[in-house]
Amino acid sequence: MASASGIHLVPSEKRDPAITTTFGTGELMLTALEKGINRLIIGIGGSATNDGGAGMLQALGVKLLDDQGDRIPLGGGGLERLAKIDVRDLDERFNNVKVEVACDVDNPLTGPQGASVIYGPQKGATEQQIRELDQNLAQFAELIRRDLGKDVEHIPGAGAAGGLGAALLAFFNAELKRGGELVVDAVRLGDHVRDADLVITGEGGINHQTIHGKTPICVAKVAKEYGVPVIALAGSLTNDYSNVYEGGIDAVFSIVPGPVTLEEALETGYENIRKTARNLGAVINLQLK
Repeated sequence: MASASGIHLVPSEKRDPAITTTFGTGELMLTALEKGINRLIIGIGGSATNDGGAGMLQALGVKLLDDQGDRIPLGGGGLERLAKIDVRDLDERFNNVKVEVACDVDNPLTGPQGASVIYGPQKGATEQQIRELDQNLAQFAELIRRDLGKDVEHIPGAGAAGGLGAALLAFFNAELKRGGELVVDAVRLGDHVRDADLVITGEGGINHQTIHGKTPICVAKVAKEYGVPVIALAGSLTNDYSNVYEGGIDAVFSIVPGPVTLEEALETGYENIRKTARNLGAVINLQLK
């Protein structure tokens, strides 16, 4: 979803989760339907949105209406006007599609650990907006209970990607799974690493949470089934990252050459990973001589 509704697509000075929308994510799903797929894997992370997946639903035919019967505006702010959910025009082809969701967070839709409070600030929300957006998502959840008979507000992962997890659960009976495990299965990673001499994986930041099902650990688990060593590269390492060694990773390296700001790290990411990979290759080559 981040390829259509991602935070990296919006300059920091223009971020506003009251108006950003998952509509483009819905358009991607619609394009997949046009290609005749019957299994849809959606990665939900890195979003610029806080609309509970409303934009996605609107793109797919769901009518989100105010008390006058008019369509509400796009964005998390528009949910304040929501009074009725009409799913009669939701694309029927989804009845024959299995929807799986790659989700690596356990946040509920609302509350102190919900989408708005935890992730709203990085998406540009002010303190007042955070309260309003949380209330809007709570109202959305109540109408889902009333109009669809489903309670998704407090399900772990419902708050992922600004609440997109909740909409996928409620409207598509989706399964939320750890992203790493889902992708490992989808690409049949074992078939690719069984005869490898070395596996290199990575993550933006490796820390104490990485061991809890994040992609590098999922990759390492598969590699260890075939006795293949694993090296991880990361944009940053925290002081408590070393528990990843217990998860099957044999060595970890940061690609950042020295103290930099986040903006600088992002701007030089490609060059930094190239240089680190070159040095890693040189070490491997020494061992082969």
